[in-house]
Amino acid sequence: MEIIRFANLKPEPWRNGGGVTRQIASYSNSASANTADNDGGWDWRVSIADVTKAGDFSPFPGMERVLTVVEGELLLLNVDGAEQAMEKYRPFRFPGGAATSAKLPTGDVRNLNVITRSGAFKGYTSIVEISKKRAHPLFDGQLGVLLQGQATAADEATEPVPLDRYDAVVGSDSASPQIVGRGFLAVVSIDQVAAEN
Repeated sequence: MEIIRFANLKPEPWRNGGGVTRQIASYSNSASANTADNDGGWDWRVSIADVTKAGDFSPFPGMERVLTVVEGELLLLNVDGAEQAMEKYRPFRFPGGAATSAKLPTGDVRNLNVITRSGAFKGYTSIVEISKKRAHPLFDGQLGVLLQGQATAADEATEPVPLDRYDAVVGSDSASPQIVGRGFLAVVSIDQVAAEN
């Protein structure tokens, strides 16, 4: 069972200085990454970003983004001229290459970001309430990120391991980790898009 500890992730400043990002996981297929323009050279990335001042988001042309506010009350997102009020735990999908800016009417926010290369991968974020009575399994292609509360992760081979806030558990089909506790979990799924003939 693989657990990615949020406390061990290195904060990286945004190119525009508007916040910092901590990368949880990413994947690169060298063939498509070599043709990448200004997008980090990966095919998908899951990260948590702290937005500390209003301003523009870095563009990711050829990508698709799913953004979820996980801390703070409200983020006003302007995507190609259309304003979207982003409330906590409500994922929002938009083109990575769109002209995007943000306002912070209620103060700083923290976002969970899922960015995927269009035509190669599709990212999804679901917010689930976890329970002590019913374990929530994580399968291959999924990450579970503890957003709030107390939880443990375990699989067939390991005893329950306590999770801290924003720790991520990597899913598996062979020995699916089970999340048990009280609180909220973000389940990020990355699906490979089937190639068209």
